[in-house]
Amino acid sequence: MERRTIGAGALEVGAVGLGCMPMSWGYSGSRQRGDESLRAVHRALDEGSSLLDTADMYGPFTNELLMGRVLKERRGDAFVSTKVGLLVGDQHIVANGRPGYVRRACDASLRRLQTDVIDLYQLHRADPEVPVEETWGAMAELVRAGKVRALGLCAVGARGGRRSGGLYDGTIRQLRRIQQVFPVSAVEAELSVWSPEALETLVPWCASRGVGFLAAMPLGNGFLTGTLTPGQGFEPDDMRARHPRFTAEMMAANQPIVVGLRRIAARHGAAVTAAQVALAWVLAQGPGVIPVPGAKRQRWVAENAAACGLRLTARDLAEVAELPAARGSWD
Repeated sequence: MERRTIGAGALEVGAVGLGCMPMSWGYSGSRQRGDESLRAVHRALDEGSSLLDTADMYGPFTNELLMGRVLKERRGDAFVSTKVGLLVGDQHIVANGRPGYVRRACDASLRRLQTDVIDLYQLHRADPEVPVEETWGAMAELVRAGKVRALGLCAVGARGGRRSGGLYDGTIRQLRRIQQVFPVSAVEAELSVWSPEALETLVPWCASRGVGFLAAMPLGNGFLTGTLTPGQGFEPDDMRARHPRFTAEMMAANQPIVVGLRRIAARHGAAVTAAQVALAWVLAQGPGVIPVPGAKRQRWVAENAAACGLRLTARDLAEVAELPAARGSWD
């Protein structure tokens, strides 16, 4: 698999990563497939998808424990990214960016991951009660202590439509502040054919500063794979049950996007899928952009990894640009 670099430190990873969250949290049946998920992670590493993206809140904690079982055997094959800053309560999620908590959380993640160093430690969310510079300073201390190799930030934009402007202005201001404390090696934010807003300002900001961009949800929570049926139900613990783009009406309205991806895929051969076109589009957004599709089955992991070999033509990219904007927003 092609290799790409993260940050000025030139940390190398496979061009397509693996989002591990669906194995433990956020989707229907996440907690029932432990052995299947383990096989999927091993398959990802076999395919060259070395970036394993997890977080302490996924489960909570169970996702890191799952990754630890793999890392114990194959630490040299993996680039592990985990996150800090969010706590899962009984009814809600809260931010905690206090320096003491960050230090304790890092030690706990290291134990669960069964490793002595985290390759990329990301701030999941900034705590509104703590200056972000203080949180970032505590994370920088972890780098100096040898517990972490590089730092990243999960970017949050106002939830809106495809044509929204200034979506990540607040994130960029935050990035400028923390860059004064310690270098940012990576930014993780949503980027896909149906959610391209990060291309307006955030991806260019990263590219101009040698900061890696991890594209979260590059398959649109599964919609861009074309495997979901409009009107199908989602279990209450599935995040899509509350997502406005996954109502029966909006899934039907957004089918032309999938149809367009399938049309492009067909030009590249019968074995090429809509999902691979969607991932290839993300890869085409720049050499520092790394899609991190979530998956919990070997089949999907292998299909996603193979997207690295798909090169979209100018015609393909022009057709993607002409696809209708996704309908259904949080506004």
